[in-house]
Amino acid sequence: MTTPAESLDRPYPSAVPPTVSNLQHTARGPTSPHTPVRGISSSFSSPLAGYRAEEEALVFELGARYLRAGYAGESAPRCSLTFGPEDSRRVGDYRQWLPSYEQRLRKKATADRWGEKHELWRMDLREVDLGLVGDKLERALRDAYSRYLLLDSKTRRLVLVLPSVMPHALISVLLTCLFTNFLVPSITILSGPVLSIVAGGLRSGLVVDIGWQETTLTGIYEYREVQQSRTTRAMKLVTLHMAQILHDVSRDAQKEPINAHDNPRTNDEDIDVEFEHAEEVTVRLAWCRTSGRDLRHSDESLEERVASLQLAKGRSNNENTSLTDEVHDKRISIPLLSSSTKPVSVPFSTFSKPVESALIAHDSSLHDLDDHEQLLPHLLYKALLSLPPDVRGLCMSRIVFTGGGSNIPGLKSRLLDELSCTVGQRGWDPVWGKAADKYRQTQDEVANTRNAAATKLQSSIKTTEDTEDPPDPSHDPPSTVPAAGEPQVPDPIEDKLRREQAIGNPATISGVVRGVETLGAWAGASLVAGMKIKGIVEVEREVFLQHGLAGAKREVDVSVSQSSRQSLGAGYLRAGGLDKAGWTLGRWA
Repeated sequence: MTTPAESLDRPYPSAVPPTVSNLQHTARGPTSPHTPVRGISSSFSSPLAGYRAEEEALVFELGARYLRAGYAGESAPRCSLTFGPEDSRRVGDYRQWLPSYEQRLRKKATADRWGEKHELWRMDLREVDLGLVGDKLERALRDAYSRYLLLDSKTRRLVLVLPSVMPHALISVLLTCLFTNFLVPSITILSGPVLSIVAGGLRSGLVVDIGWQETTLTGIYEYREVQQSRTTRAMKLVTLHMAQILHDVSRDAQKEPINAHDNPRTNDEDIDVEFEHAEEVTVRLAWCRTSGRDLRHSDESLEERVASLQLAKGRSNNENTSLTDEVHDKRISIPLLSSSTKPVSVPFSTFSKPVESALIAHDSSLHDLDDHEQLLPHLLYKALLSLPPDVRGLCMSRIVFTGGGSNIPGLKSRLLDELSCTVGQRGWDPVWGKAADKYRQTQDEVANTRNAAATKLQSSIKTTEDTEDPPDPSHDPPSTVPAAGEPQVPDPIEDKLRREQAIGNPATISGVVRGVETLGAWAGASLVAGMKIKGIVEVEREVFLQHGLAGAKREVDVSVSQSSRQSLGAGYLRAGGLDKAGWTLGRWA
């Protein structure tokens, strides 16, 4: 028999195995307080850092003059950086803060070199220093990472938004800078026009990107680029014309006031206006007037909006006309650094002339213009005309304007009105020339004659029906309306099938000219990256550093299998993954 002292020496009897209940009653607590051990992903991060690094991605949008950066899933970028000369100074260079810095003598700019120092790259690489492009890009990326994003670039996947057409040398410099200097693990390259469609909540449409160097019109059908056209009439030309007007104002300030109907200078003389000053005036004061043609939204013009507002206040029509003239002839005081410190007075209507002469230019003949300098209204009509009829019907009802030039007041409505007027006059006839116009006029006269005859016949039939004694049908005159001009007899079966087919399917707007707002390419990329949708162009760091762009496959599209369809085109969105053996440049191949 065991004594009580022996039982205290042993924690439990040797014949009884330890159980959970025995341990709960017999185990002693710790001698001192302690903190439980936690599983940390790394020695320099929080417990959730590894999870966030896998889930979140960074979105970069690169243009000719800016870099936008931010986190995926957000509605706007964290920063928008430029590449001007003031942003490329060395550390400790504070000359721009000196009182006499703005009054210093600068080298006058010319028309062919306008805005060259504020551009990161150009499509013509013959005079572009790619090493300098890489240095500027590296500095801007380091500034974005250290000042705005505040994170390590080694663990974050990158989504890069690029124009749909870009030289291989620039793509190589960009990818080399990101993979070598920032050690980005992988980069997904997406096309800007497609992301603008995504940000507008669409699947198809015509994207009009009024950028800095050129304006591109991209037809997209089901997230695929089916057609693209471009012109050099963009914001660079608008700011140049604005600088020429300001130069004339500065030159003639002491002689005579500028007239609102004077044309801007078109010669290649030196421009004594700072680029920053001309750009600021363009952003603040440039606007586009409505056309005097028979337009779809002519009742929404500036003059009639002002008139309707004043009629509501009790003014007469004569007072409204004088008020509209006052709006156009109102003079704006602008300080010019190149002349005296006294501000110069300029009519408000003068600031619409750069947009008219650079983008619209109705005074120019089409046969005098090259293919790369077509007018925006004409190019918009030709872009829709080159699309197939079914795609054209969808795209003309989903015209998306983006880019810096789309923010000019009145420009989007002016382009839509010009397109509506052209379609109403010409239809979708691809033949141009005097003979085609004469034939079209003849056909319109014949159609008007037939319509007049049909109207007269219907009125005579209605008159005879109203009389008490209808005439003998044998004496009725024969019908002069052809079968093609008669109204179609309604088919009840076809109408029933059409109604049954429309049940559960939303009505698709097609065949009318309509504009759609978009949040921009960056917001579209943020939405796509937040939904974990991958792109066709996926570049891994190890593969690129081993082979460079030469290791990319040249196939533009991905093969489609019956089991899984991943056919959203080159540089677009897809649900599946590519073969691990290689990668493709897609649209940029």
